[in-house]
Amino acid sequence: MTKAELVAAINNKTGIEREVVLNTIEAFMDQVKNSLEAGEDVHLRGFGSFLVKHRAQKTGRILKNNTTIIIPAHDIPFFKPADVFVEKVKTRAKKTH
Repeated sequence: MTKAELVAAINNKTGIEREVVLNTIEAFMDQVKNSLEAGEDVHLRGFGSFLVKHRAQKTGRILKNNTTIIIPAHDIPFFKPADVFVEKVKTRAKKTH
């Protein structure tokens, strides 16, 4: 599902104007990004958490050149779905192809 499809689905379900829905979704995404950039996690009960994970320094290889490189320690954004959400996805009815 794309952002446009998400906006259309929320518009159809709630009747809220598309532009208002789009602005709300954009504001939500901006706030999540800003929070993660500041090192703050975002927790949404029943949905999941947007977290910042720290990756330790490690050694990697460039196979093309047969060269070893050092990959520095860094932080990455990460989404951890809530257990309730995971269970619903696991037990959903399988679509027939």
